[in-house]
Amino acid sequence: MKADIVIIGGAGHIGLPLGILFANKGKSVILYDKDKKNIDKINNSEMPFLEDDGERLLKKNKKKIFATTNKEFIKYARAVIVCIGTPVKNSKPDIKFFFKMFKEVKHLLNPKKPLIIRSSIYPGICLKVQNFLGKKFQNISYCPERVVQGKSIEELPKLPQIISGVSDAAITSAKKIFKLICKKIIVTSVLEAELIKLFSNAWRYINFSASNQFYMICEKYDINFHKLRNNMIDGYDRNKSIPKAGFAAGPCLYKDTAQLNAFLKNEFTLGKVATEINTSFPKIIYKKMLNKYKKGLIKKKIGILGMAFKSDIDDTRDSLSIDLLNYLKSKKLSVNISDHFVNMKGIIKASDLIKKSDIIILV
Repeated sequence: MKADIVIIGGAGHIGLPLGILFANKGKSVILYDKDKKNIDKINNSEMPFLEDDGERLLKKNKKKIFATTNKEFIKYARAVIVCIGTPVKNSKPDIKFFFKMFKEVKHLLNPKKPLIIRSSIYPGICLKVQNFLGKKFQNISYCPERVVQGKSIEELPKLPQIISGVSDAAITSAKKIFKLICKKIIVTSVLEAELIKLFSNAWRYINFSASNQFYMICEKYDINFHKLRNNMIDGYDRNKSIPKAGFAAGPCLYKDTAQLNAFLKNEFTLGKVATEINTSFPKIIYKKMLNKYKKGLIKKKIGILGMAFKSDIDDTRDSLSIDLLNYLKSKKLSVNISDHFVNMKGIIKASDLIKKSDIIILV
């Protein structure tokens, strides 16, 4: 079965919306993934996760999209796009899984055909991939994604696409492919593209940490940070960009900040401090409750509203709500959880949680 594009990691949050958009432009797309549950849903024209307008376009283009767990289809593709996740363990990038995938599919890749890496990767990994595959692979490009989760289909056509490659031919191939779905193309070196991706998420993560630090200062002096922030930005445009305080997490912000720090050999001072501030927020919430209720806290029933890593999605990966739940349970506290979008053990209706809870944490 031949296809214009095969996407490795095609059943995930990055690969599937991308495949849908290419199919919507008339391209035949094969989505290769090891997640059989998601594969079955896709082939039944069901989105396995929340994505604005995803299910409508998946159904519309069902004849152009085929999802499979069989990697052999890779050799029939005119182009291959890699969208698999790159985890961080103990604040360091774990690239073993990434290269394990390339080891598994190496014999299926054609050095003359475009190979596009779209995953968030540690700087220098793209060239290591080329060295692993062999110097005859001159058609490798790195084209990072920069979309907001759940909004990929809406954002991809609007956002400029960063294009880089190990050769001019690789850049030309990638430009031709992404021009199908993106209005603007920006060409950079491979290292620039890798850093642009990491800088983008680290910048947001640091901004959130500044607000979270301000929140902690306000708590110390019994000041309402929300009210202070509103007064701070009222009629003063220079402060309009200050974020609200709260959980800053998810599968990109912390991970890419950690990857950048690892690349800089633990000398990314701002990133390290931002990580310390943001990841400590669940403990700050516990401390706030403890200060108010003292020994009486153990008798309180606590409700957490929101378990995904941000609002209006169903993804709990790297969610600080999960960290908060586990931390409160470690303190032997009674905790109920609710999230309209998330399917996980212990979830109850929000209305039931409100009735049962003495303390409600809106995250």
